Amino acid sequence: MSDRIYRIFVINPGSTSTKLSLFENRKNIFTTDVFHDSTVLLTFPTINDQLDYRMEVIHQFLEEDHIDLTGIDAVVGRGGGCFSVPGGIYQVDDRLVADTRAVRGGLYHASMLGVQMAQEIHRKYGGLCIMMDPPIVDELCDEARITGMKGVYRRAVSHALNLKATARHHSKLMGTRYEDCNYIVCHIDGGISISAHDHGRMIDGNDAGGGEGPFTPTRMGSLAITDGRRVLEGLSDEQIRDLCSQAGGLTNWFGTSNSDHIHQMVEAGDEVAVLVWNAMIYQIIKWIGMMSTALKGKVDAILLTGGLLRFPEVGGRIEESCGWIAPVCQYPGEFEQEAMCAGAMRILTGKEELKIYPGKPVWSGFEFHDTPSAQP
Repeated sequence: MSDRIYRIFVINPGSTSTKLSLFENRKNIFTTDVFHDSTVLLTFPTINDQLDYRMEVIHQFLEEDHIDLTGIDAVVGRGGGCFSVPGGIYQVDDRLVADTRAVRGGLYHASMLGVQMAQEIHRKYGGLCIMMDPPIVDELCDEARITGMKGVYRRAVSHALNLKATARHHSKLMGTRYEDCNYIVCHIDGGISISAHDHGRMIDGNDAGGGEGPFTPTRMGSLAITDGRRVLEGLSDEQIRDLCSQAGGLTNWFGTSNSDHIHQMVEAGDEVAVLVWNAMIYQIIKWIGMMSTALKGKVDAILLTGGLLRFPEVGGRIEESCGWIAPVCQYPGEFEQEAMCAGAMRILTGKEELKIYPGKPVWSGFEFHDTPSAQP
């Protein structure tokens, strides 16, 4: 076994901060959130326009903390809205960065800065430059794509990185392989993704990026078309997008996405807060039931991850309602930084083959209808 120590730098941009980690092999040397002033971010017309500002702040952080990335072995950037791809680890090249900047996959989110920032670090310090399991991972089965309108097809947009990382983590603990198991994996936080994993492929799940599924602290969730038409009529495209991504759900009900604040209202017995909070959990439970049928009832485990598991009744009620389907295992928080490091290690040690971004969506329509209107 080689004694070589690999240094891996991980970049994970969020709406107002960028999470940075430095690993030596799988040992976490440091992890920090570098915050970006939201008043400054709002001065940029687009997310792409934030790149230079964010990089300047990060370089300042590295300099002030005397962190030298010279000789880094790998730089990993969280993937963004490029064309959809199967799960895996991809080399960051100019085509991938260009398609991400152009939002070819339709996901307009701060994560699109991940590969751009990784490329900037790579250009200065070298090393392998990669992304892993971006939010637009598409492994849907054909039946999951179809809707009741010809030419309108469901998209795959989820917290793929944390979903797959949790599944791999659980498999390792159980002494088995992700590719040999069937799981329902749920990321439960500001956004909620509920997905069915069939032997290493995420064959179905809610379109979390499009507002489908349970309502969440920030997203309005699924509505009947008739209700949607009634309540959304007259709103701008931007307002509707905000309800699907940051202004819906608990935010719409209570004027804040601060789950700690809302949960304090629940604990105090606020009638509306109790009802809405429990309804959110109820909707999560219903979607877990849907995913169990996608796997034909053959479920090895139901895996829960994400920040809302810090509230015990979230996992408790799910286990109470869904434990008959399969064992329910909770992994609070997220494994994104560790997952990106582990992916880089698999490439660096030759245990997994690096993929090349194909520059086209993994799926672009059925033969009988070549131009899906669901594609952005």
